[in-house]
Amino acid sequence: MGVITVQDLKPGMITAAPVKTKAGQLIIGKNTVLTESLITRMSFYNIQSVSVIDSKDTVEEEPKKIVAPEHELSYSQKVRKSSSFQKFQIDYTNHITNFNNYLKELVNTGTMNHATELVEIPKLLISETRTSIQFFDMIHNLRQIDDPIFAHSLNVAMIARMLGKWLNFSEEDLDTLTLAAALHDVGKFLIPSDILNKKEKLTDNEFALIKQHPVLGYDLLKELNIDYHVKQAALSHHERCDGSGYPLGLKTNEIDDHAMIISIADVYDAMTSARKYRTPLCPFEVIAEFEKDEYLQNVLGRHATEKYIEAKKSEWADYRAQVSDWEINNYLYKI
Repeated sequence: MGVITVQDLKPGMITAAPVKTKAGQLIIGKNTVLTESLITRMSFYNIQSVSVIDSKDTVEEEPKKIVAPEHELSYSQKVRKSSSFQKFQIDYTNHITNFNNYLKELVNTGTMNHATELVEIPKLLISETRTSIQFFDMIHNLRQIDDPIFAHSLNVAMIARMLGKWLNFSEEDLDTLTLAAALHDVGKFLIPSDILNKKEKLTDNEFALIKQHPVLGYDLLKELNIDYHVKQAALSHHERCDGSGYPLGLKTNEIDDHAMIISIADVYDAMTSARKYRTPLCPFEVIAEFEKDEYLQNVLGRHATEKYIEAKKSEWADYRAQVSDWEINNYLYKI
């Protein structure tokens, strides 16, 4: 048995003891075989290290390539070959350059001159998709192994806006939520890039520095003439309803509602991004993970959560009608 940091965990390892949050909530039982989604859940609840059964036989496997039956394209291949995806990809690539420049200017000058553009770019990209499931198809198939911070910020802005739509936010509130999501990680630009991009295990001091990015972001934004929710989202998007988050250890009623929604979008983007040892998790698997530990209900409330789940069930039925049994059994959760 040994203690290992969460960032060094790999799928297939087995827990030697129950894993609980700082507030004592059980999230993973003893003798549980870890999956990528369980590892991500621990990161989400700011678990730093866990006891695992010492297994020298745990082997890091390359993701298996799923080969479609002859003459049959996978759903993801169909998406990527579509003219709508190709246009979305070109527009995304073009817009992210400007998006990056606007964020850099804010960090370098401490002035907010492009708030409107930081909202309009996510809005424009979303408007190119007919349905929310088509939107998630688009960003899911744009994935790269190492998403830069800029792409993550743009993705979170789009995902948060989509969540806000499902929750019937007004157009004004949607714009505030989108700007807050676009700027949620702005504090990371004030952390040395060699630490942010480090491939090796972070030292305790380096990890502690990265955890300062909410405070750094808030300090950058607090004197600007922007909405209160935008500033609070930068500060509080790593807070958790049970008090296990950071930097302040806030609980449900103390956390800004925009920050709560952005925390869902933030983790969703992380869980559906590719990692070195696996391809992205299917979006529906990520949604199931949220529902399983009742995080959505804690964040959004019972009524909103029920509406959210019903919307996802409807989209799943539509999605299921478009894919073959072969894809469901062999491909869907491995794209």
